[in-house]
Amino acid sequence: MGTTVERKQTAFRLCTSLVERLKAEAKRENRSLNNYVETLLSDAIERRPNPDTMEAIEEAKSGKELETLDVEHFKEYVASL
Repeated sequence: MGTTVERKQTAFRLCTSLVERLKAEAKRENRSLNNYVETLLSDAIERRPNPDTMEAIEEAKSGKELETLDVEHFKEYVASL
């Protein structure tokens, strides 16, 4: 029923205090340190915006092609949605 995921053993050098914090959080969630760290890393990668979103973010930051918001009629605009 389960799908086998291939894993590769690796090593990292981490600050001792960080490792202790990670261990404490893993224990609090009743998970292994490996599982906890792997989940954190996977979540961090998954949250990265896709290329379309990155393009929209850059466009918004640049200020180009932005429309002017008519605050005088904003409530009517929202109601019309």
